[in-house]
Amino acid sequence: MLFASLAAQASPLSAQQIKDLQSLVSQLNPIQQAWVSGYLAAAAQLSGQAAAPVQQSSESAVLTILYGSQTGNAKAVANKIKAAAEQQGIAVKLTDIGSYKTTQLVKEKYLLIVTSTYGEGEPPESAVAFHKFLFSKKAPKLDGLQFAVLGLGDTSYEFFCKTAIDFDEQLAALGGKRLHARADLDVDYAAQAASWTETAVQAFAPELKQASGSAQVIAWPGATATAGHDSAYSKETPYLAELSVNQKITGRDSTKDVRHIEISLADSGITYQPGDALGVYFLNDDKAVDAILTATGLAGTTEVQLAGQTYSLKTALTEHLELTQSYPSFVEKYAEATANSELLELVKDKAALRQYLDNRQTLDVILQNPAPLTAQQLVDAFRKQQPRLYSIASSQAEVGDEVHLTLGVVRYDAFGSTHLGGASGFLAERLEEGAQLKVFVEHNDNFRLPDHETPVIMIGPGTGIAPFRAFLQERDQAGATGQNWLFFGNPHFTQDFLYQVELQDYLKRGVLSKLDVAFSRDQAQKVYVQDKLRLKAEEIWTWLQQGAYLYICGDGNKMAKDVHQALLDIAQQQAGLNAEEAEQYFDDLRQAKRYQKDVY
Repeated sequence: MLFASLAAQASPLSAQQIKDLQSLVSQLNPIQQAWVSGYLAAAAQLSGQAAAPVQQSSESAVLTILYGSQTGNAKAVANKIKAAAEQQGIAVKLTDIGSYKTTQLVKEKYLLIVTSTYGEGEPPESAVAFHKFLFSKKAPKLDGLQFAVLGLGDTSYEFFCKTAIDFDEQLAALGGKRLHARADLDVDYAAQAASWTETAVQAFAPELKQASGSAQVIAWPGATATAGHDSAYSKETPYLAELSVNQKITGRDSTKDVRHIEISLADSGITYQPGDALGVYFLNDDKAVDAILTATGLAGTTEVQLAGQTYSLKTALTEHLELTQSYPSFVEKYAEATANSELLELVKDKAALRQYLDNRQTLDVILQNPAPLTAQQLVDAFRKQQPRLYSIASSQAEVGDEVHLTLGVVRYDAFGSTHLGGASGFLAERLEEGAQLKVFVEHNDNFRLPDHETPVIMIGPGTGIAPFRAFLQERDQAGATGQNWLFFGNPHFTQDFLYQVELQDYLKRGVLSKLDVAFSRDQAQKVYVQDKLRLKAEEIWTWLQQGAYLYICGDGNKMAKDVHQALLDIAQQQAGLNAEEAEQYFDDLRQAKRYQKDVY
């Protein structure tokens, strides 16, 4: 009603601006709407007092920073680089690489890219289009470009920092000048990223100041204000929340253990949107810690140094070090510290080492190769524990000061014992309801609902249903009129139909327009969500032609690729496109933010 009356009056906004404003406001919760209102009022007041934005003498005097982020780390580092550059008087334009217009690349003079790498050497979802463009026939000559690339990755994966390597080498191949050497950083990247930032900014500063004469920071009213979804809590300063509910939502005979988790955010002021993720810090299993101390012959009370702080060895092992996820560098460092000849030989063969670590946790390496070493040597072999990110399964419009997760417990038997995932084991088995845990929200602007009228197709088998539960709650509370179509899959109807009652209620009330399920083990021939997509090819294509947004959440190694191939097949079948044209169609959807993925 508000926007209808605005349009009817002599509004200074165009019809498109009103539509854009409506789309933005529909995605904000009441707290965020109030902040935007105050922000705009303050900006209007300041506009009459503050000087006009500084105009650069030439566009070349601006440093463009692009970030490609899968989990938020690259974005955080890019923001720190921006701050460091601005402190040196450099004008900066910071952009999510997914929103960057590739036609602008040929005009760039100074470019810095921070990017993660996903899965088997693939770019993060937001960087897919840019990556394709850079390696396509459309990529321009970049003889006037000076650039630098920073890669974030994980050495436990075979194709470590491959996206950064790709960008770095291709920009040079297209004629760009590498102004600062690329760095490829592992998961514990903070100190090295800070060092690289300092030297990179020093490399760009004289070039930019020379180009502009007197480089200035681009300022505009309200630039120092806190962003609408910022809070006092972050990855570096998490919130001490309370676990309210831990409920198993798979059947007794299910092959999967999936938990519905509810966490209280009361009095935190933390806000989130559907599509965001929750970062969870966890404590390692006391039994695992004690087993490591026994195998190494070390006392838990021994003091050790970790990132400039002093801890007891037991505290370091329990709270700060990675004991579950395995990674090659640990084997190498542990082998050297213990002079283990078999492990030293193993680390020479990368393929054999990865196979060795395939079903071993870090603690298995120690327990299977017990040897004396100093407490500090042991600590130095580990890498710092990283929080786990989980897609949020709730909308604050419905649950208020809570956040819900759909948690798949990692559990498997190996070497005569049951192994649990670090965070999933902590949340499901070791943390009691009412106990506290450290959390933070990781905002994901590349996985967002459209306006209330636009139809959406959601493909989320297994725990991939999590963000779509949030989507449905959000649209239900907003009274959205856009149609919602969900594809869900799991092994068995009777054991694994997650949130069955809720989904059936949404279907009955019309919030969920269509629900297609694929229970793969309930018949002789396995049926998956991609098979259901193909069966509904004509209708899916009709929805896409009518402007529907398309979302995929879940396993990125196989499911997401199989679903993407099914979508390509649908485009070819329904529109007569060839393979290249079908790929381009979905690339265009991705560029238009109509094809979004949250995969892991």
